[in-house]
Amino acid sequence: MGARTISILMILLALVSTACLEDDKETMVLLQVPDDPTVTLKIWFQAGSQNDPVGKEGLAYLTGELIAEGATLDNSYEEILRKLYPLASSYSIRVDREMTVLSGRSHLDNLDTFHGLFTAAFLRPAFKQEDFERIQTNVVNYLTNSLRYSQDEELGKAALLGFVFEGSPYAHPPEGTVKSVEALTIEDVQWFYDRYYTAANAEVALGGGFDDALVSRLRDSLAGLPQPDPESEAPASPTVVPSTIDGMQVLLVDKADADSSISFGFPIEARRGEREFYALWVANSWLGEHRNSSSHLFQVIREERGMNYGDYSYIEAFPGGGRRSFPPQHVARNQQIFEVWIRTLPNEQAHFALRAAMRELKLLVDNGMSEKDFETTKSFLEKYVLHFAPTTASRLGYAVDDRFYGVDGEGHLERFRRIMGEISLEEVNAAVRKYLRYDNLKIAIVTGDAEGLSKALVNETPSPMEYASEKPQQVLDEDRAISVFPLGIEAANVRVVPVDEMFEGAVANTGS
Repeated sequence: MGARTISILMILLALVSTACLEDDKETMVLLQVPDDPTVTLKIWFQAGSQNDPVGKEGLAYLTGELIAEGATLDNSYEEILRKLYPLASSYSIRVDREMTVLSGRSHLDNLDTFHGLFTAAFLRPAFKQEDFERIQTNVVNYLTNSLRYSQDEELGKAALLGFVFEGSPYAHPPEGTVKSVEALTIEDVQWFYDRYYTAANAEVALGGGFDDALVSRLRDSLAGLPQPDPESEAPASPTVVPSTIDGMQVLLVDKADADSSISFGFPIEARRGEREFYALWVANSWLGEHRNSSSHLFQVIREERGMNYGDYSYIEAFPGGGRRSFPPQHVARNQQIFEVWIRTLPNEQAHFALRAAMRELKLLVDNGMSEKDFETTKSFLEKYVLHFAPTTASRLGYAVDDRFYGVDGEGHLERFRRIMGEISLEEVNAAVRKYLRYDNLKIAIVTGDAEGLSKALVNETPSPMEYASEKPQQVLDEDRAISVFPLGIEAANVRVVPVDEMFEGAVANTGS
């Protein structure tokens, strides 16, 4: 039996082994796999970077990092690492816009020791000044050095999100802004922890070969979290409402000597769990499935023309796309965007690549998918989705996200496969017409030629391609149409921002 077959059988076993939630465990997500010798533990806190106070952007992230990479009242951080090493166990945290998830995994033989270390992380954080300063420095270095100067593709994607959600709690990266992070204090972290790391705001998730005793221990541990002030109202989640996009809006991040990294998109209301969402996924997969060389944008820009490494599209958040092949977990959001990501290419090809991607999006919206492309993509997705969660830990991650989206009965992955067997071409094309568009969107480009590109975009300057080797006549004919494809960008809608100003931010005038 092949490894892939075994993997699929493990997934199916996990599907039928999912524990039913009893009334007294309604705050828990349980995925019991008796034959799994490991246990995955997760604590989901219903808060994230959208809960950062204005002027204190990055507070949720810094708090989470101190819990995962700082001392507890029981052990210094160095002692925690020394104790985890012989257990071959670890824990880490993901802080996103609306959720924070602390995750750990251990073999059953080491579970008792690991459980003590894991629960101490969120129940008894020490919030030591030296840990705070270490992590604060790391975050500032990430924003000022890594994100600005060594990760142009992530810079472009972060610029697009900030551009689309400008003025809303989604606008800043989870890591915050430079000035706000530099101004944060231990007292700020303690305030955020006391306010959001409460039992009322937490859910426990367990996966693997756990027993009822562990369920009870973790459930009971929530009582050790901070208790909300009975005289104060529970913190409400902010409402994220992206502003209306009027026309083609462009943000050029001016970075000397950089090649061009392009992202463009707009908000969409399609939500995981809804039938239209899965219909839209079919069209999006055909257009630009992540890291799939058979997707259409990849074929047009990369395969036929050799312009860059890859070209993809998304209907859900997909951070860290350069280092992962499948959708990430614990980035669930109530507000998503449709996004096209054109990976780095020479500046002189940026205008052509943008036109090529926009033209393909227009053709999809105007004409819909063909019967042949629909059947091929649907068949591919029915099998491809099996690889999204090959382990108990990843399936548990999806189960937590299912709780966020309210699809924790059948579950997202099961619903995905079922609907792929039922969906029609008419439903897919109807979803495309409803949710996708090729005007009134925002474009973010990191470029080493902001001035030249700005003029070319506004003036609709032809952008012919030149190749080092011969191309088929069909490609050359298509190039002529792409090179003059109108984008309709007005000068007033183009903004140029020096890279040094990206994510700089401001300092709050008052305390938390």
